[in-house]
Amino acid sequence: MAWNVGAGLEGKGVMVTGAAGGIGQAVAQAFATSGARVMAVDLHHEAAESVVETLEGDGHVAAGLNLTDLDAQKELIQRAQDELGGLYVLAHLAAVLQRRDSMDEVTEEDWDFQIDTNLKASFFLMREAANAMRAAGEGGKIVAFSSQGWWTGGFGGSVVYCASKGGIVSMVRGLARTYGGDQITVNAVAPGQVDTPMLMTDLAPETLEAMTKATPLGRVAETSELGGVVVFLASQHASFISGATINVSGGFLMY
Repeated sequence: MAWNVGAGLEGKGVMVTGAAGGIGQAVAQAFATSGARVMAVDLHHEAAESVVETLEGDGHVAAGLNLTDLDAQKELIQRAQDELGGLYVLAHLAAVLQRRDSMDEVTEEDWDFQIDTNLKASFFLMREAANAMRAAGEGGKIVAFSSQGWWTGGFGGSVVYCASKGGIVSMVRGLARTYGGDQITVNAVAPGQVDTPMLMTDLAPETLEAMTKATPLGRVAETSELGGVVVFLASQHASFISGATINVSGGFLMY
């Protein structure tokens, strides 16, 4: 058999949240190329459907859901198990960023919006998925998304976003310890600058230039450069990696 970065994923059920986002779509496409069956989840069903239409292979499905609706998460996980023939991987990318020019402009609503989506909803979704994987008894893979900001911190309005992403790193470590005995690995990916609407919207050109200069590779990443990392973490090649946060920042962040 030819070497395959997605070894062990052929025919497996994979849920990708935030699938209509720049990185989310690249991740969904990478899983489909590896032979997995993908459930593309996004806030709007039509956006998720558009992603499914781009995927290689058969058996992919779309779902529209606001993940802060905790009562609906269990139904979503059950639907993935039923329609994909099981749930082996959760790639959880759904997140929000509320930019403010200064710390004093951050409102309580800004805090709740980002923490509820990025941290609270993530905990309950990952727990629900892990419990489903545990009950199935076949192991599983959870890959969450942090940010280089978990280490560097943020400034102005992005402090709240970075706080939520720091929480993801800590949460991943705890979940890895909790579910390791069930052969469920839990890891995070921490991207640096990636060419997505989340990064580019309302970003001052001089700020982007400064970040690019501070990155040793001298550029921002393409979304496809994240897809392979997520597939690797979900594959048999990463079977002994758990509780890790993989830095994908072009050298901007080093640890």
